[in-house]
Order: sequence, then C-alpha cells, then structure tokens
Amino acid sequence: MMPPRKQDFGIKSSGWARSGSVINFRQTVNSGSLRRSAVLPSVLTFAVIVASGGLLLMIEKGMLNSIETPPVRGNSKRSDYLRQARHLDPAVDAESQILQEIRNRTIQTICGQKNMPHNVWSLSPLQRKTLLQHILVNDKHRFLYCYVPKVACSNWKRVLKVLSGALENVDVSIKMDHKSDLLFLSSLKPEEIRYRLKHYFKFMFVREPMERLLSAYRNKFGEIKAYQEKYGAEIIRRYRKGHAKDTAVAGDDVTFSEFVRYLLDEDVERMNEHWMPIYNLCQPCAVSYDFIGSYEHLESDADYALQRIGAPLHVHFPERQTWYKPVTTETLHYYLCSLPQKLLRELLPKYILDFSLFTYPLPNTTTEYCRH
Repeated sequence: MMPPRKQDFGIKSSGWARSGSVINFRQTVNSGSLRRSAVLPSVLTFAVIVASGGLLLMIEKGMLNSIETPPVRGNSKRSDYLRQARHLDPAVDAESQILQEIRNRTIQTICGQKNMPHNVWSLSPLQRKTLLQHILVNDKHRFLYCYVPKVACSNWKRVLKVLSGALENVDVSIKMDHKSDLLFLSSLKPEEIRYRLKHYFKFMFVREPMERLLSAYRNKFGEIKAYQEKYGAEIIRRYRKGHAKDTAVAGDDVTFSEFVRYLLDEDVERMNEHWMPIYNLCQPCAVSYDFIGSYEHLESDADYALQRIGAPLHVHFPERQTWYKPVTTETLHYYLCSLPQKLLRELLPKYILDFSLFTYPLPNTTTEYCRH
C-alpha cells in the first residue's frame, strides 16, 4: 500500500477582509505581475454572483469566517517556471484564483448543511454507483478526475490515456473510446477507493448549466443517430401532438421545447449522463475536490491541473477539434428566450445546485432582455 503524500501548493492561502457590507479580497498574487484593473471587474462580477445566490447575508453574519479553504494557486519558483513554460496569463490566473475562493466557500457552506451527504458512503447505492463510474484514476500521478460530459471530458480522457501510455500523444487522430484504457474508481475495492479518495489530488471541470444542456441537445439530437433513435423518437411520440403511436418517427427533429418537457418528467438521478446535473455526476458534497476548473477558463485551468498532477511539460491539453460548434452567448440567448417561460421556470430547479454550488448566475430571460 502506497504511503500518503503531503500536498504542497507552494503558497499561503489568501484571506478575506470585510468593511461594512463590502467584500474585500486580499490577494497573494505578485502585484508586479498583475494590474489592479485586470482583477477589479472579476471581483465585482463574482461579488454580485455571491449576493444573488443569497450568500451575502451569510458573509455579513460571519457564517463563512471560520471556513478553511484550499490554498490558491501559487507563485513559487516551480509555479513561475511552469506558468512560463505553459504560457499561462497571470491576469487570467488571478481571476481563476478569485473564482476558486468564492466557489470553495460556497460549496463548503452549502455542503455543510445536515441534509447534505458528507462522504461517498453516505450516498444512496444509485448515487454512489453514478459517482464512482464517473471518476477516473491515474495511480502513477496520484490523481482522480471526475468527468462531466459536454465539459471537455473527451480531451481529458485523451490526456489520461497519454499519461498511462495508451496513446502516444493527445493529437493522435483517432476516434475516442470512452471506456478502454481507462481505470474507473468503480472497478476498485472499497478499501482501495477510500485510500485514493483520501490521498490523491481530486479535480473536476464545470460549465454554465444551460449552456451545457444546449450543447448536449444540439450534439445528440442534431448529429448522433443512436440518440435520435433511442431518445429522440420517444420524445416526439410523448410530446408532439398526433405522434403518440407513430412508429415511423426518426427522432432527428426534436425541438428544444420538446427536449425540455422530457427533462421535466425525468428523475435527475436516472438521467442520461449528458444532461444529468453536474452535482449528481460528481457529488461535490461527498467528495472534497482539490480543484474545480471552469469550461469558461478551460485553457488556463487545464494547464493548472496538468501542473498540479505533475504531467510532463510535453503533455498539453488538446485544442478543440475543427468540427466543434461552440455554444455562443447569442445562441444560448436565442434558445432560452424562445422557450415558454413557464418551462424554463420549471426546469431551473432541476439544475439549481449546479448554479448555486459553482457560482453561475441564473439566466436572464425577462421580456425586456429577450427583445434584444
């Protein structure tokens, strides 16, 4: 059995200072490497998010003061060297530090409630099965990665295969096999699972919930025949008038409204992984993740994760495929504003933990906003 290894982040943790009702961030980043103006918009943005999530009151009452958070990214000699070698932007790095600080405190506050799971073994059998089937293991570099479909997980699986020697490099042109040459936590014995959860570096990546949902809808029902036949045809028969007994339905023209109606009738714990809430896939209350990266900061956060797991410098995070169709702000705006608002109001509660835990603001679909 391998002995536990002490984690060295190479920097002291940042702190919070309060002045009246304003939240002030004391940063540990080198002032010479970052202009104040580059950080201020992010501070204000995330302060608004905290307030909108109902956490400002908690901060005012001092409920967060005693919470210990993992240290933010460092400026040690090794970190500086790796930052230069991987071309990390100090301004982006600092912005991600602030996001991590807020996200860590939010998760620890919400997950500290009595009715929330506090470890893997307090989950129901179905919840634990889903979680363990989504955590990938690398014993050589001692890390666990919880993959979330539609959050760059195919590229992370490429990285894992390169680190294990199954792939020569991340740029090899090959169809991704999402099961072979990968070690899942679910395949290990309970004592092996406990050891790795306690001693390995654990990370995951998140994405704005509605953007991830739209990405899954466009990809699976617009491009993948197997999903059109298995899910699309059934959705049309259920939710499109006059097609209840239509056996000739192809399932390739599911509307977004029909997809949302289908989701409203689904149990989140039994959903397909591509639209199951991130919370249910990775259980951030039951697993203490050392790092939660964002799709919105994918390049810098992926580089940091590679640094933390000790990946060789020649191992880089893959670039997006040329065929990839990103979900733009305008595209998301169009789809959400085209939805009947009653459907959206009913849908958001299913993903509310993804919004609140990972500090994403709820979408604005007011009539005034949707006119533009």
